[in-house]
Amino acid sequence: MENVLMNKKAKQALMKWDPFQMGEGAYEIEASDVVAALQAIDDPTELAKVIQRVYEHSFEIWIPFENCVEMAYQLIAIKFEAKCII
Repeated sequence: MENVLMNKKAKQALMKWDPFQMGEGAYEIEASDVVAALQAIDDPTELAKVIQRVYEHSFEIWIPFENCVEMAYQLIAIKFEAKCII
């Protein structure tokens, strides 16, 4: 149950993020890829690298690492919040 809640909240956060100003619905695949990586990653720097790689690969647009780190911290906070609900 905690994973379902975490995945939903994390995906919502990623869909709202909109790093390339393309509209919230433009990142479905990328959000799913990052949420999948979040399952195994607890380190914000490592998760930020995944976020940067996934989004840059899909859109071929550079994204500042600091932006990715900011999102990674949000996602890891969601992950640990979900673990504490039980």
